[in-house]
Amino acid sequence: MSRIGKQPVSIPDDVEVRVDDNILTVEGPEGSEEFEFHQDMIVEVTDGMVTVSRPSDSKYHRSVHGMTRSIIQNAVQGVKEGFQKALEIHGVGYTAQRKTERKILLNVGFSHSILFEAPEGITLEVPDNTHITVRGTNKALVGEVAAKIRSFRPPEPYKGKGIRYVGEYVRRKAGKAAAAK
Repeated sequence: MSRIGKQPVSIPDDVEVRVDDNILTVEGPEGSEEFEFHQDMIVEVTDGMVTVSRPSDSKYHRSVHGMTRSIIQNAVQGVKEGFQKALEIHGVGYTAQRKTERKILLNVGFSHSILFEAPEGITLEVPDNTHITVRGTNKALVGEVAAKIRSFRPPEPYKGKGIRYVGEYVRRKAGKAAAAK
């Protein structure tokens, strides 16, 4: 039995959950999320709880069972509180500027600036020119956008320059001058 899938998801007071056919809609103070779950899964909303059950004990149904419950939990948490990822920029002259709510301009050592536009539902904040915060209600999309921004200039091990997550440890290498000794 799936240990994650059999746990019910509690619904806070200011969040509304509806199930129509295979589409689960979650609405809350931060926004709304829609999720199309597998047609074999049975999703029921009763007494402020969402329960997910499966028709058989096959390996595929067990895996989809736990995943469906986790996505529902993330949707409820996302519309209630939202998700965020923080990035920091290291390097001389490396900066970020906010153009609009969904656009930032990155100067990260290339001959040109990078204008990045986030997808719908994501907000980009630049508190200062070396920090970026990605916010949204969809946990997977927030992580995907943060990873895309990081991929423009990932941290390198010799000088540590690049874009990294706040708190990310970058293992430093000595370089060829220290290796020759």
